[in-house]
Amino acid sequence: MFAIVRTGGKQYRVAAGDKIAVEKIDGEAGDTVSLGDVLLAGDGGEVKSADGLVVSAEIIAQTRGEKVIVFKKRRRHNYRRRNGHRQSLTLLRILAVGDAKKAAPKKEAAPKAEAAPATEAKAAAPAKEAPTKAAPAKEAAPKKAAAPKKEAAAEKAAPAKKPAAKKAAPKKDA
Repeated sequence: MFAIVRTGGKQYRVAAGDKIAVEKIDGEAGDTVSLGDVLLAGDGGEVKSADGLVVSAEIIAQTRGEKVIVFKKRRRHNYRRRNGHRQSLTLLRILAVGDAKKAAPKKEAAPKAEAAPATEAKAAAPAKEAPTKAAPAKEAAPKKAAAPKKEAAAEKAAPAKKPAAKKAAPKKDA
């Protein structure tokens, strides 16, 4: 089954298993997103109703496109401007084309189960690193005390400068 989906101002023809690059969508790699703006759906040569259809996709990566060079020139006026642009993109893998009730909950349940052991490992790691972080904190305290001296010197120097006086334009003799 295929569907025509609109996201980021563009339309894409997708089917289960396809990989597409779309305008940036919020989320991390591995997150599941649902594309609800389905314009058309079909199976083979038949066109089906797109009412209530949702396309579920998994974010593969957040990346950027190729650099596009924008060069402006006006001949005989010595005017040249060169600028570059890289568009932020999201790589998606289409998981399923169908009802939101059928496709989305299956894939969303799996990442939640994997997330719990990862958070336990992260919670255990900072506890081990805590004693090593305590020693640099003592060294950092004297550095903070040195910073206000520089600011005080800068404040003393600032009042010495006075704004330039405005000069009157010379009178023209007629």
